[in-house]
Amino acid sequence: MRRRRGLGGRPFLLVGAFAVVGVVGIAPIGQVLPARADSIRDMEYWLGDYGFSAAWNTTRGAGATVAVIDTGVDGSVAELQGAVVDGTDVSGIGSTNGQTPVGESSEHGTMVASLIAGRGTGDGNGVIGVAPEASLLSISVALGAGSVDSDEQIAHAVRWAVDHGADVINMSLTRNSLDWPQSWDDAFSYAFDHDVVVVAAAGNRGSGTTEVGAPATIPGVVAVAGVDKAGDASFDASSQGITIAVAAPSEQLVGVVPGGGYVLWDGTSGAAPLVSGLAALVKSAYPELDANNVINRIIATAEPKGEPVPGPIYGYGLVDADAAVTASVDPVSANPIGDLAAWIATYRPASGTGSLDSLLIPPPSPAPTGAVTGSEKPSRGSDRPEVYTLIHWAVPLGLLLGFLILMATFALGAVSHFRGLLRK
Repeated sequence: MRRRRGLGGRPFLLVGAFAVVGVVGIAPIGQVLPARADSIRDMEYWLGDYGFSAAWNTTRGAGATVAVIDTGVDGSVAELQGAVVDGTDVSGIGSTNGQTPVGESSEHGTMVASLIAGRGTGDGNGVIGVAPEASLLSISVALGAGSVDSDEQIAHAVRWAVDHGADVINMSLTRNSLDWPQSWDDAFSYAFDHDVVVVAAAGNRGSGTTEVGAPATIPGVVAVAGVDKAGDASFDASSQGITIAVAAPSEQLVGVVPGGGYVLWDGTSGAAPLVSGLAALVKSAYPELDANNVINRIIATAEPKGEPVPGPIYGYGLVDADAAVTASVDPVSANPIGDLAAWIATYRPASGTGSLDSLLIPPPSPAPTGAVTGSEKPSRGSDRPEVYTLIHWAVPLGLLLGFLILMATFALGAVSHFRGLLRK
């Protein structure tokens, strides 16, 4: 594994109750970053540090298809022209090709897609994804805002992706609940039965997601945690839980927004597409592999991190793209990160839904600096005003409030001091 770079800053856009998981805008959403030659490409530290550039000597993702279940992908931006080969809308408010951004944080899907399969803009400029020759399916959802129930949007989206040729499904969203609706049992089982890799973001502590939520809790789903530029667990832009499979960068990420332009963002919303792109690289390099063995290559070649391994902070470790497409890895006969069918048989009583608490609340273990321990569990989805929400600017807002409090303190001190001078 390559040497990691130093720690960067942490603004971000966040994950919510059924939230698109995660962005904290370092540059305000929509603000165009400097565009000198190579400046954007220079920011993509994960390409070298996590072996993606080296992996491109083997494959760049040609022949693999990744479905992006998100707020819609604007395939007209320079970096994504030709990348989106099909799409749909399941929200009832988008366009039939899935390329009209919808709902709150409508820019999110395009940002996610650019990390997976951005083509750049020529001459080493613009955002290039980790699998720049992979194809994309855009499935637009509007969580909490569409004319269709949010849970049903997800179930429909998963099935559509499978039926339209997805090898990998990226889900940069969370329900902020350990449990999931029974309709998802059928949809995700359908994906697994049809040999599709499903990747989901773990969520962000900075938005209150202290413990991974569905779909990252579903057995067999590749749950992705986030790390900073030094390769250590991100405090704000990650979460934890025993379903974590691997970790990938979730801070100081650069992405493309609808209409063009670039933003910096943090969150496991960005870590997940890096792993989805890696799955596309593996599938491209080894087209004969089934989903179980694509997943196995990703976890077996990850650089172990923390104790235990696998663990609730890093899973099996930090992804290594070059090793994933070149190393000798023994085959497996089952999904190494869980069996949804077995879980359903055991934990879905005929009369209702089962509880995940006994399976998914992490046992006591050392937590990284700033990590939230299992005793500080989040409230379940039923305790929240909406099942699915999008949360923006939580950290910047916190910083602003802190600044205002600090200024008020200084002002009161100054008034008191001034009054004291008047009495003298």
